[in-house]
Amino acid sequence: AALRTQETGDFAMVMARLALDVKPDSATALLMAADIQANAKHYDAALALLADAANTNDPITPIVRLRHAGVLERTERTDEAIREVERIGRDYPDSSLPDLELGDLLRTKHRFTEAITAYDRVIERIHQPSQADWIIYYSRGIAYERTGQWTRAEADFNHALQLSPDQPSVLNYLGYAWADMGRNLERAREMIQRAAARRPNDGAITDSLGWVLFRQGDVIEATKLLERAVGLEPEDPTITEHLGDAYWATGRKIEAQYQWRRALTLNPTPEDAAKLEAKIKSHPFGTVASGK
Repeated sequence: AALRTQETGDFAMVMARLALDVKPDSATALLMAADIQANAKHYDAALALLADAANTNDPITPIVRLRHAGVLERTERTDEAIREVERIGRDYPDSSLPDLELGDLLRTKHRFTEAITAYDRVIERIHQPSQADWIIYYSRGIAYERTGQWTRAEADFNHALQLSPDQPSVLNYLGYAWADMGRNLERAREMIQRAAARRPNDGAITDSLGWVLFRQGDVIEATKLLERAVGLEPEDPTITEHLGDAYWATGRKIEAQYQWRRALTLNPTPEDAAKLEAKIKSHPFGTVASGK
């Protein structure tokens, strides 16, 4: 375990295998070995180890089963993972962990309304929220935002920040949402700057900072940040589109067209693809603001 925390997975795997030579039915050793294999993207090996661990009847079996579902999701077998987590929830009705995992899985499948219901069940069990509970409100806030329930989403993001004020993910998500709506721009910029200070090499946060500057009219500085964001996350269609918008605003129209066309090749959502196509066709008379 100590080796694994130092990101020396090969050595950690050797020690886990030695532990399993001594005690082949050790659920904890099987679980650790499976986690190491999953992090190395050896998913079939991880699933086999987790199956062995689940058969040990150890008290950590529920955790093993949840981890098994998580590996299934990473292999794009999300529907199978959802069914497994639902079974775990029925087997352990007093635990909130299955519903939390279920909410996350449903959210990855864009089944946001069902995800909200799962998160609701988790939050109903929280009598006194602690700092660690920020992630639950943040996750439900994302699901609310994706279903157009912005007032509820904003309340959940603010609740998450009350519990853990310096969480970069929450600061960035809320700040970016405000910037994209053209609201609370100064506060949004301050929040995203705090997130960037904690994660200076995060492409999404760098993009958010560039985007809020773009919304504030500082197009030159925004362009520099968006160019850096694309360098950090070259396969993100939204970041690439934002850079195109910045180029257009500075008169670099050919480069803007290139970035918009490139964004179309990066698997944007159907809605975003339609907006990109409309933006490209409207050249040179189209508006530059994303989503308009």
